[in-house]
Amino acid sequence: MPMSDIPTIEFTITNDQLDTGLRGYPVGTCETSYVDPQEGVSYVGYPIADLAFLPAEDIIHLLFNKSLPTDAERQAVADDIAERSEVSEDALAAISAMPMSGHPMDLFCAGIQILGMTGKTDDYYEDALNLVARIPTALAAIFRKREGWGELIPSEPARGYVNNFVHMLGMPGGDEDALTRLLSVYYNLHADHGGGNLSTFTGRAVASGLADMYRSMASGMNALAGPRHGMANQDAFKMVREVDSEDPEQVYQILKQRLADGGLIFGFGHAVLRQEDPRAKVQLGVGEELCPDDHWFKVVKAVREGGIRALKENPKVSNPYPNVDLISGSLVNALGFSDPDYYTTLFGWSRISGIGAQIVDERTRARGGRGVAIYRPRYIPINQPARSLSD
Repeated sequence: MPMSDIPTIEFTITNDQLDTGLRGYPVGTCETSYVDPQEGVSYVGYPIADLAFLPAEDIIHLLFNKSLPTDAERQAVADDIAERSEVSEDALAAISAMPMSGHPMDLFCAGIQILGMTGKTDDYYEDALNLVARIPTALAAIFRKREGWGELIPSEPARGYVNNFVHMLGMPGGDEDALTRLLSVYYNLHADHGGGNLSTFTGRAVASGLADMYRSMASGMNALAGPRHGMANQDAFKMVREVDSEDPEQVYQILKQRLADGGLIFGFGHAVLRQEDPRAKVQLGVGEELCPDDHWFKVVKAVREGGIRALKENPKVSNPYPNVDLISGSLVNALGFSDPDYYTTLFGWSRISGIGAQIVDERTRARGGRGVAIYRPRYIPINQPARSLSD
């Protein structure tokens, strides 16, 4: 809706609402996407299921320009990404020099900072698109160095955004066509998710202090690395491995006991959604297409069935349905990404366009181009009685 149609919002804050993570509090606006509790996420009004199989270039154009591209505009996006995509030798050397014993998300976040140190323009729009264009090379360099796959394979931007990333990865034994198919859908499904998720909110908050795009994005990606946020996809697949059963009844019993023991079931529920995540449904279809006989994909299907049943028995659970994190790990594992520690970096690679577009909007379009003021919520002081050094 246009800004003029937003109703006046009045509410009273009670003690019970403090320290609840700002959940549900209206603090700003978002032009790129919206998460409906029943329908799931849409990008600029388009349901995610309608966008899942488009080229990634279409999603990038949509998020930054608020419209799907014509054929000519799609080619212009591809050409622009190709022109921006070169990563300097200094940046690649710095990435290669990082301690590869670190978690891939630490390397990913540091890689974003390195790209900023070696190539920022201090223009939010230009730096956002440069980061979208260059992050595949940086991430491929991290993968290859950390896994010992050899030197970075030279970029071939004419292949297209996702296929070029797969090409640069050069995963040993990987099926390039299948990986491109999977990661194209993966990219589209993860590109944005409203303005209130932790990584996007963090990126926008840091940018409100006029930190540049790279510092803001690295902050958002560090937020994504938390197990309650983006790293849940890593934990979900680790849980799937622990369950290791293709029998829904047996899985139900395992998960029921896990809950009784106070354990967590990863890959289910959502802060906003109250139905099964449509992104999870899309991924199920992709799994049936690309890896229907894979053991872990079969386990995930059993976990989906058994998990819904177990969680529905808990009256405290408002959404017992799978989210996008449950299925994504089994798919990327089936196609060669066997180490779950990398899964959140793929999430981050996908989310850069959405966070970048939202930061651009907030810094250059909001409030008539003046940008949103620096974030400064109020915290209520507690347990701080007046004291004196003479007491």
